[in-house]
Amino acid sequence: MISLVLGPVVGVSALAASLADFTILGEEHGQLFLSSPLETPEVLDGEVDAAGLGGANLHASRSGIACMIAADEEDACTLAAEILSYLPDHNMADPPVEETADPKERKNTILETLVPDNPNKPYDMVKVVEEIVDDGIFVELFEAYADNIIIGFARLEGRTIGVVGNQPKVLAGCLDIDASVKAARFIRTCDAFNIPLVTFEDVPGFLPGVVQEWGGIIRHGAKLLFAYAEATVPKLTLVTRKAYGGAYLAMSCKHLQSDYNVAWPTAELAVMGADGAVNIIHRREINAVPDEEKENVRQKLVAEYKAKFGDPYVAARNGWLDDVIEPEESRIRLCRALNILRSKREWSPPKKHGNIPL
Repeated sequence: MISLVLGPVVGVSALAASLADFTILGEEHGQLFLSSPLETPEVLDGEVDAAGLGGANLHASRSGIACMIAADEEDACTLAAEILSYLPDHNMADPPVEETADPKERKNTILETLVPDNPNKPYDMVKVVEEIVDDGIFVELFEAYADNIIIGFARLEGRTIGVVGNQPKVLAGCLDIDASVKAARFIRTCDAFNIPLVTFEDVPGFLPGVVQEWGGIIRHGAKLLFAYAEATVPKLTLVTRKAYGGAYLAMSCKHLQSDYNVAWPTAELAVMGADGAVNIIHRREINAVPDEEKENVRQKLVAEYKAKFGDPYVAARNGWLDDVIEPEESRIRLCRALNILRSKREWSPPKKHGNIPL
């Protein structure tokens, strides 16, 4: 379940270490290689050293193998113990419950100002999570890898939850190949150990570009969608701002049988942003008016599009949301929903599973 790598590991042993749900590498000597550095041309030519090929920082930021970096052996054991404190003893048990003095009725007044009014301005989703969860404690995993999405453990009313959230301050929170794979693996880990999933959504779409398309973002993005669809644990989603297009679908939407989906009044659920949609849908109408009137016409059409498609109340009327809530009520509503869903059970045929698009 957890691998501690405090020295160089090569070959089959490295494969075995990567099979763990969580791999912690020692900062100074923790290294993982599939082939010996002495067999790697770039190392022999002096282009890169052993640490640059398979060191802790490399695996934490580039390959995504290391979920955390430990300063020394004692720190590694401390980090492992912290992760284990959120997990059950085995996959048939419930996660441990810890007493907390943080009341579930606590209002999150700071959230009223944490998200900017300007939809194009970034903010830190980690601060949103910390404001809502018990005692402000959020154990983020794979922090340096695919940091446009955040994953980790926290608690609500003392009960373990798995947190998945878009990070608007990195790539505007767009989903890309690495973020999709990172989140999908974590979702399946939580599902394996009966840990409810809480998703914090602010996603403008999948990252466009030749590199992403040629790299198979369609297939890798489908892993995230598949992981949410196959998960049988309670699934809760809070939309803070944007939820656009295919990325909205991939982030635990109602169509993937999410149990409880709510949004703040600032949320926009649509195929795409109003500006981009109007430029495409109404381009002939805009081009037909004189140049000095184009901007006024465009702004009028943008306002109409937002009122018709981007309003969260419209989404709630269509059944895509269970409710539209005030930001200060976020903790209260999520705690209530988790209490209701504690007895959730989904039956699946023995020895049968879907075929994730690997």
